[in-house]
Amino acid sequence: QVQLVESGGGLVQAGGSLRLSCAASGNIFNLNVMGWYRQAPGKQRDLVATISRGGRTNYADSVKGRFTISRDNAKDMVVYLQMNSLKPEDTADYYCNARLSSGVVYWGKGTLVTVSS
Repeated sequence: QVQLVESGGGLVQAGGSLRLSCAASGNIFNLNVMGWYRQAPGKQRDLVATISRGGRTNYADSVKGRFTISRDNAKDMVVYLQMNSLKPEDTADYYCNARLSSGVVYWGKGTLVTVSS
């Protein structure tokens, strides 16, 4: 089992910045890819960014150049999402995601990001 706890969401004005954190605990030794997804009201959950254990990153086109994902592979594994130049359309619940090398996937409970215009 892997537990994921997100933090860092909140209300920010357009053009501002936020940093989300996701702390993983439990069976983290087999963690492979970690990432962030988001879901706006009435819409499907979409990929924001992922990062592999080796540091390879992948971003949705809508956030490239504005968001940066990083991870700390130390004992207390944490993945971060630095969000700059935020837009109202970035408003959503942001979910941390972790995939084990076996393919099993875990989700956090989400943290709300609201960007006002």
